[in-house]
Amino acid sequence: MAKPPVSSTDWCPCESGLAYTACCGRYHEGPQALQAPTPEALMRSRYSAFVRDLRPYLLATWHPDTCPAEIEPPEAGLKWLGLSVKRAEMTAADAGVVEFVARSKLGGRAWRLHEVSLFVREDGHWYYVRAQD
Repeated sequence: MAKPPVSSTDWCPCESGLAYTACCGRYHEGPQALQAPTPEALMRSRYSAFVRDLRPYLLATWHPDTCPAEIEPPEAGLKWLGLSVKRAEMTAADAGVVEFVARSKLGGRAWRLHEVSLFVREDGHWYYVRAQD
């Protein structure tokens, strides 16, 4: 069982209820880096990477066919407010979808990103491909 976080800042941003180091942090760095075992785990780790501005991780987990050359830094004052996973399912042995809502606030205005993301596994690693049309 995961050790409870010492303070609220130690909680994982993906809202799993686990400490960051026991949740998404282990996929961001260390022996399990880039080893998210499922599309949902990868999506949660990518959300946490957005919260923590870990752009190299985001690029490394984006499928090469759809990955941008770079990711712009977040706008000053952007605050991520939370993540809600609506559904996560495997669509094939090496493919899956995750539907989620990510909430943020910028310049006093609340934003809501509702997306169905497509993921594929290649060479044992999961990659974000794109938002479903």
